[in-house]
Amino acid sequence: MWNVVVLRPIFCGSSQGATKAAKPKYLGITSPISLAGAQPIDKELSKKLEETMKPFGVFESEKELNKRLDVLQRVDQLVKKWIREVSLDQNISETVLEKVGGKVYTFGSYRLGVHTKGADIDTLCVAPYHVKRSDFFTTFYDLLKEQPEVKELRAVEDAFVPVIKMSFDGIELDMLFAQLPLTMIPEDQDLLDESLLKNTMDIKCIRSLNGCRVTDEILRLVPNIESFRMALRAIKLWAKRKGIYSNALGFLGGVSWAMLVARVCQLYPNAAPATLVQKVFLVFSKWEWPQPVLLKQMQKENVLSLPVWDPRINVLDRFHLMPIITPAYPQQNSTFNVTQSTKKILIDEFQLALEVTQKIYAKEASWSLLFKRSDFFTKYRHYIVLLASSKTEEQHLEWSGLIESKVRILVGNLEKNQYISLAHVNPDSFGPLDSSDGQHVTKWFIGLEFVQAPNINVELTTDIQSFINTVHAVGMKSLKMYCDDMKIEVKHVKRKQLSIYVPASVLKQSTVADKEKKESANKHQTSDTVTSANSTPTRSTDSPSLQTSKSESFLVQQDTSHEQLQAQSVDCMDGKPAVLKATDGGDSSSNGTKDDQSTTDAVCSENDEHNADIKAADEKLVTSTANSLSVVDQTSSVNGESGNKLSQDGGVDLKRPHSPGPESAPNKIPKISSQGEGCSDTNVSKRPHSPSQGDKQPKRSKDQQQTQATVTEDKVIDKSFEKIDVNNVVSDELQDMASPQPTSYNRVQKNTIRLKLSR
Repeated sequence: MWNVVVLRPIFCGSSQGATKAAKPKYLGITSPISLAGAQPIDKELSKKLEETMKPFGVFESEKELNKRLDVLQRVDQLVKKWIREVSLDQNISETVLEKVGGKVYTFGSYRLGVHTKGADIDTLCVAPYHVKRSDFFTTFYDLLKEQPEVKELRAVEDAFVPVIKMSFDGIELDMLFAQLPLTMIPEDQDLLDESLLKNTMDIKCIRSLNGCRVTDEILRLVPNIESFRMALRAIKLWAKRKGIYSNALGFLGGVSWAMLVARVCQLYPNAAPATLVQKVFLVFSKWEWPQPVLLKQMQKENVLSLPVWDPRINVLDRFHLMPIITPAYPQQNSTFNVTQSTKKILIDEFQLALEVTQKIYAKEASWSLLFKRSDFFTKYRHYIVLLASSKTEEQHLEWSGLIESKVRILVGNLEKNQYISLAHVNPDSFGPLDSSDGQHVTKWFIGLEFVQAPNINVELTTDIQSFINTVHAVGMKSLKMYCDDMKIEVKHVKRKQLSIYVPASVLKQSTVADKEKKESANKHQTSDTVTSANSTPTRSTDSPSLQTSKSESFLVQQDTSHEQLQAQSVDCMDGKPAVLKATDGGDSSSNGTKDDQSTTDAVCSENDEHNADIKAADEKLVTSTANSLSVVDQTSSVNGESGNKLSQDGGVDLKRPHSPGPESAPNKIPKISSQGEGCSDTNVSKRPHSPSQGDKQPKRSKDQQQTQATVTEDKVIDKSFEKIDVNNVVSDELQDMASPQPTSYNRVQKNTIRLKLSR
């Protein structure tokens, strides 16, 4: 069923001929928490887990797998043919032509063995030194155009990692390119060889190679590949169903989820898949972020002087919120897109999933409860709708892709608004609802959660207009097909107005999920087996203090003076955010592990030895705080006490003191037309889009300081770094700043978006 790997001591011979017991070898940077093997209940639940996942299309049939292999073989032949033609054009000798080679490698979910039905395949085209990247995006692109099997072909040459996207015989492929410093590419070429990173390779080739190198390292660093794959399939399915699977939008991507599961496999090397799934939620709901997740020790010296993640040197690395570090050199943070909102959402989902898996082990629930779809469209009262439209399908592929890659900038802008406590973007995009929307339209939704304050007016024009300007500026610079027909529109809608934009079937699923969630919560409160002290807090977005007025969604107050806006801002500064702790019935951090112990003991009471192993493992999880990682303490100080100074000087963390700044507020705003369905847009005069630099920054509230300084008692600690000297740091990195505004504003639609919230 699952191969159980037991770690045994290795004996070595001494110089005197005697044998001594060496320390048992283990994978990872710390010793395992538990070496306990799978018990009967673990095997039973693992089998049920596999059966539960089958209806979701997690596993492909043999026929589908063979088709993928056939497509990859045909693409590999095309690559070899193309490389030979390029070599002939450069007058390469016949002896070299016969062995010049070239090869297509796979990475990502397909290489890990966890791809699902209909998933794309990440591929890498490897060529010898005389084949250039320009050849890949010209002659090879033209060769693909001639193939009848190729559809939806598009090249993204200016991307951070340049890629050609296509559909080959119904299978979607993303193909990167890497030029190796070799005269020929043998079939057995090992990409983990670091000598390949030297000599003539440019940084884009290194980035392209990193995908394959990271995937191979992950597989090499897990003790049991089969259990790892089954657990990763479950975690990826859960993340997609909960709407937290997207690297581009600030959540975690496939490689990040793989590294989290791999780290848990290192901590529990002999555990069954069901146990690993539960431990993922246990470990990372207690993890002391921004402590990095590492699968192996980082190199002490940067031999090739390549950019690597290192908060001792790079100042910006200290502000990464949930660093998960790739194991292959050069090590990078795979989660640099995570924002404060997405971090909060991820941790909340970890805690809720931990409760569900504890119920499953107590035989109070089934695995289907874990995979219930998110209630995103019933969770919030207010939503931002982002619409991208264009005339042709080819244009829309580029335009929608660009906007999706920049949505996190809009989320970051909204997070900086004083009155917004959470901005939750849904990774699922939606097409036109009917013919009135147009043929080529894509819609994204962002749920908003506001602080609890009486009678406030929330100005979103500045935040949204800055995002629109950035998208148009980048589009004019990077998109070859950019034209006036490419449009972007941002609207605010209430929950009851979502039916105008979202299919009824999706809204129904969200409503059902919300109803089941509430029923489960009520049952959880009345159950005799679960105490209220162990309940995980949930966000409350339907607070009476956030009732909106019955007038239009976009409310514009005319002739609002600077003094009135400033007075409103001061009055609302003490408003407490509607965050998790509002309904906290106890310290979930300290109770989570106890709950895990009691549940496991109740289920496996017939096996005293197994209970002892589980109890000892969880006790080790709690007491491991003594080995605190110095980089975490230092990073926390940078983001905490020391970080306040950086924030005040550079404006990194603090939110705007009011919305908008006095110098940003218009003297007069034209009336909004009464036309529209619950929302109104209008053009306004040009004005600055940022608060005055002279505005005084607000002091952080006591709740915010406590939230930032919170340290859980239960945590898993990895040792890796020496203490950082924050007074002597050098960084060559540039901040991820918004692109300059476009020189022409003809394409930019300026909308005034204000929300009036009253008790």
